[in-house]
Amino acid sequence: MANTRIARRGFLGVAGAGLGWLTLGAPAVQAQQKFVCRMGHSEAIGSPLTQAFETWAKLLTEKSGGRIDAQHFPASQLGSYTQLIEQNRLGTLQVTTGGPDTEEAVAPEIAATGGAPGFIFRDEAHVDKVLQGDIGKEVSRIARQKTGVEFVDYGEVGFRHVLSKRPVATLADLKGLKIRVPELKVWVDFWKLLGANPTPLAYAEQYSALSTGLIDALEADVFSIKGFKWGEQAKNLTLTNHWFLPKATRVNARWLESLPTDLQALVRDSAKTVFAEQRRLNRANTAATLEELRASGITVRNLRDVADWTKATEPLFAEFGAKSPATKAMIDKIRALA
Repeated sequence: MANTRIARRGFLGVAGAGLGWLTLGAPAVQAQQKFVCRMGHSEAIGSPLTQAFETWAKLLTEKSGGRIDAQHFPASQLGSYTQLIEQNRLGTLQVTTGGPDTEEAVAPEIAATGGAPGFIFRDEAHVDKVLQGDIGKEVSRIARQKTGVEFVDYGEVGFRHVLSKRPVATLADLKGLKIRVPELKVWVDFWKLLGANPTPLAYAEQYSALSTGLIDALEADVFSIKGFKWGEQAKNLTLTNHWFLPKATRVNARWLESLPTDLQALVRDSAKTVFAEQRRLNRANTAATLEELRASGITVRNLRDVADWTKATEPLFAEFGAKSPATKAMIDKIRALA
């Protein structure tokens, strides 16, 4: 399958300028071993996160003098979200991205930093304090130990909202709403507490599920709603801010350790530069994307009873924390961080 290439010279220029010191000598390394780095994920083409991966792929190839052959496959070209995560753990896919909540079954303490169990992050500043500080480092260490994947940095898609066929403005409006959720227990439990009818479904199936009536609604960030054109099937967007989904930049640890020391450093350091810029762009472009959705015919409304939603889901913190002492400790640390 041919790679999808999205030229983003401006983004590349910014990231590349910060990585000049990482350029590796060309003639001396031409005869050395080359390493294929396939990057596959389910993010929409044109989204800030997809643009970041395109930039990172170009940088790895260029700054390694061709020793790393980085190939980029966005929009589920290499499989569903669940399949991509599993391929990444096995090492058949070197790099992907996904929320730490994906680790609910094997490392629930990590899942807590992925937005679980909902309304855990207050705002973007709170997210940065958690993931760009000691907690983020701890999460990457646990991920390596329990999943064989290193989180070299964290991108993001931002806060998630509800896109529905019928208007949703209050908690009462959720009653019986068939809403698509990831195939993870914590998401199912969250929406059940709110009175909805959560329907686990593969990420790539949401457009057709809306069109056939299998689901009445989905929840997602504004960039995905725009990129996957879900608004063609559902015209009501409620700004709920119920879940902030960081996207860990996940690198298979065995593959990373197979690289020479200088290339390991290139992978880690370039990721931090590229995804810091991705987070900045993501936040800067959110408002403009929301206006584009309005212009496309989607009605955008604010949630009227946020306190009712948070109260309804509060028991999930205790339930999720009961999975292990480490999970409870992680939740407490996140919520206490000023």
